[in-house]
Amino acid sequence: MVQDNYRKIKLLKLLELLRLDTDEQHPMTTSRICARLDEMGIICDRRTLSKDIALLNEQGYEIMDIPVGHEKGYYIDDRSFSIPELKILMDAVQAASFITDKKTAELLEKIAVLGGSHRAEILKGNIVNFKTTKHSNEQIFYNVDALEQAIDQQKKVLFRYFDLNEHGQKVYRREGHRYVVEPIALVFNEDNYYMLCYSSRHQKTSTYRVDRMDSVTVLEDPITDTAVALKDEIGPYTEQVFKMYAGEAVDIVIEFHDNLIGVVFDKFGENTKMMRCGEHRCIATVKVQISPVFWGWLFQFAGEMKLLSPDSLVLEYKQRAKLITG
Repeated sequence: MVQDNYRKIKLLKLLELLRLDTDEQHPMTTSRICARLDEMGIICDRRTLSKDIALLNEQGYEIMDIPVGHEKGYYIDDRSFSIPELKILMDAVQAASFITDKKTAELLEKIAVLGGSHRAEILKGNIVNFKTTKHSNEQIFYNVDALEQAIDQQKKVLFRYFDLNEHGQKVYRREGHRYVVEPIALVFNEDNYYMLCYSSRHQKTSTYRVDRMDSVTVLEDPITDTAVALKDEIGPYTEQVFKMYAGEAVDIVIEFHDNLIGVVFDKFGENTKMMRCGEHRCIATVKVQISPVFWGWLFQFAGEMKLLSPDSLVLEYKQRAKLITG
């Protein structure tokens, strides 16, 4: 039994060594592998190493071998992620403002190692500092863990919610009142992470920034049937809420310069129907939720985009423009 356990540990360490420190450009010779295993307190010779690698190949691990000088070199080239995929993941972590500086560094290290030690050095050497303004709440990963657990088990959650004052200090809403809601989903939008939830007490849905939540606790109380049913409406709801935030949903017609075609597609989706109405002008009908965020989005394209209908919003648009210009 002791011998069997030793053999299992030896195979695990051998596989771990090959996965971490070898690839097609960096095979490891038989003598080097034996030396590395010896450093771990594992006895290995050329004959037993060949048998061990044959056994791993029989189990589908695809350990390749090539001549290196007068001996064989072994490597594993099959990776779960390619270099471009890992680079995209690392850039996404860097760009996400809700991930703190400390956790960003930890995640970048873990992601880079997925490519093996040699590729990890290349990936870490190619990191570009985005100068993203990071949040400081180190509790966010504990919050995500608790919320995912609650969503999976369909349980309610309890938490406190805070804003920041001019000194960057926490100011709890409603004097530290503990909110009880029914979590439906976690949604990432524009550098922030949100919990989409339902409140049976107020009979409405709402969103909370995960990095502004504190003391998140999963309760034993199950969520209501209404909250369960809302999971099927996550797509349309998040599109309305996060594209233009809360407000009355209205179909509007906008006219814009054709250099804003990409902007409109980015905001409303690439299936948005639009047509030409002039040499450099296009027109489209889109659904938005009327709110200050919508007006801010529209006014940033003054001179290149205008609102055509409905008439009530056109009038409000003109009134807001007068307020801006004084």
